[in-house]
Amino acid sequence: MSLRLKNFIDVTRLNKPIGFLLLFWPCAWGLSLGYYFQRDTNTFLYHLFLFFCGSVLMRSAGCIINDIVDEKIDKRVFRTKGRPIASGSLSKILAWIYILILCSLAFIVLIQFNLLTIYLGMFSMIFAFGYPFMKRLTYWPQLFLGFTFNWGIVMAWTSITNEVSYLPILLYIGAIFWTLGYDTIYGIQDISDDEVIGVKSTAIKFKNNLGLFVGSCYLISSVAIVFVMANLKINYSSIFLPFFIFSLFYQIKICKTKDPSVCLRAFKLNNISGMLVFLSFFLLTIEIQ
Repeated sequence: MSLRLKNFIDVTRLNKPIGFLLLFWPCAWGLSLGYYFQRDTNTFLYHLFLFFCGSVLMRSAGCIINDIVDEKIDKRVFRTKGRPIASGSLSKILAWIYILILCSLAFIVLIQFNLLTIYLGMFSMIFAFGYPFMKRLTYWPQLFLGFTFNWGIVMAWTSITNEVSYLPILLYIGAIFWTLGYDTIYGIQDISDDEVIGVKSTAIKFKNNLGLFVGSCYLISSVAIVFVMANLKINYSSIFLPFFIFSLFYQIKICKTKDPSVCLRAFKLNNISGMLVFLSFFLLTIEIQ
């Protein structure tokens, strides 16, 4: 593998698919919710493919933007000092070229949708470009990440229905608290370095009550998702929801030691958590056909 290709894979985190999957699953939730009301299988499958592509492209671009903004910080954090931009193996000029290419491809994906969804997608750029600066301004960058990573719920819903409704908004709120919880777990890995550097996070703010804070986030998330399901039609598909809730609180249990490797493993479990919610909504649509 050439050095340039290796740097591209590393800076976009394509070798760590958990990132774009956590961006994709909320999109899949919103699509399934919209599909429940608008029965168009071909559109659903096509949009599922488009949102997957968009998730990979925008997450990759977001990682590069984050690394450019955080270059000086990354050099001082053990976990991130080897990243291509921080280590100097990738120039910022080439990094910006990558961003331009990825965002251009993402825009091509975006314009396949209706006008409302395109407007919502353009609005999401505020979140995407603003997030990297939040850790310097507030102890709640994870909340801002929640706004960013789950906006796809609303976009996916409107791509199917071409309107905004309270159900996707409620699901969006639930997903925000899901992200707030799992990214706090992820942030535990960097607490010691972040405190020295002066970087803020919910992991630092609630470091003495992490279980209570993350548990509260996951409880709110679970209640919101269950409420949305209850507004539809409860059937055998709801069997996945207890497993989803169990997966969340299992993460809290194993993270009590605050061991970085254990916290990373708990964080990665959210790929399964997101998939379980998707299966719940998707199988619900199959039942009513």
